[in-house]
This record gives sequence, structure tokens and C-alpha cells, in this order.
Amino acid sequence: MLDESARLLDEVGYEGLTTKEVARRAGVPIGTFYQFFTDKQALVRALALRNLEAFLDVMSDRLTTESLPDWTAAVDLGIDEFVRMKRSRPGFGVVDFGEVLAGPGGPALPGTQRVLDEALENNVVVADRLRALTVEMLGVPPDDGLARAFLVAVEAADAVLKLAFRAHPEGDPGLVAECKSLVRRYLSAYLS
Repeated sequence: MLDESARLLDEVGYEGLTTKEVARRAGVPIGTFYQFFTDKQALVRALALRNLEAFLDVMSDRLTTESLPDWTAAVDLGIDEFVRMKRSRPGFGVVDFGEVLAGPGGPALPGTQRVLDEALENNVVVADRLRALTVEMLGVPPDDGLARAFLVAVEAADAVLKLAFRAHPEGDPGLVAECKSLVRRYLSAYLS
């Protein structure tokens, strides 16, 4: 059902996505759909969580298997993976890590800032998970300043990458490069 919902998001967008059509395309009775998801929003939440876990799994795998020269390479890796997913993963252009976009690059639909967690904004969840991964995989000491820095970095990257995908359907390469530069420079005050 999640795979079909992702494909449908690419075809008809969030507004055109219906539980009935997801169930039909997945080949399950509508009652089965409702055994797993209470409504369309719950379906999108599950898709966003799956997207975030897939992104973090790739990042974790690459951070442990590749010999990166320093933390800046991890920044580039994360941005490149996000862009790759935006280009190739079904539904990711509409619902990446929770925020539902009206089209590639935004704007966000109202009420979708807390899809991953009812109490926290999506970027807070993403920043915290990326910080935890960085602390664990790169041996960076955790502190409150670093948590705030990761949130600012994720917010900035999110804004610039939305701009990149508004400027070009595949993500403007120049803006993607600027995003990497911006995040590396900003985090350099917190990571050595």
C-alpha cells in the first residue's frame, strides 16, 4: 500500500490521493487498508517515516563502509543522497520526510509540519536523527549547541534544496552545490 501511495503521489499529488484508489491499486479491500491506516494522513505519515528510515539507513551504511576524509564529506553525502531520492524515489518529491508539498520545491500544504511526530516539527526530528547518527558514526561529542546547529543546518538545507527543485525538475546543480557549501561553512563552527 505504501508503494502504491508513493506512485499515486507522483501521478496525482496529495490532493488527488484517495484511500480507495490506494486500496484498489494495491489489490486489497478498503477494509484491509483501514486495518493499517486510519486515514490518508496516517498513510502519508507512514510513507514519510519509511523515507526517513531509508535515508538514514543509506547514510549509516555509507558512513560505516566508506572512508570519508572528514565530516564535510558526510555533509556532501547526505545532500547527495537526499537529491538522489528526490529524483528517483517514488512519492519523495511530494512527501520527503513528512512535509507535503503542493509540487516539486513547495509550497508546503498547511498542517503538514508535524507528520513525523505530533509534538515536533519534521525538521526537528530529521535534525535530531542526523545529529545522533553523526555523534555515533563520526565520534562527534554531543552537546546542546550541536543539536541547535543541526536544526539550523537542516532548515537551511531544506530551504535551499526546495529552491533547487523549483528552479529545475532534477534539482539545479549550482544550487545543490551552494547548499553543500552553506551547510559545511555553517557547521564548521561546531565541528572540527
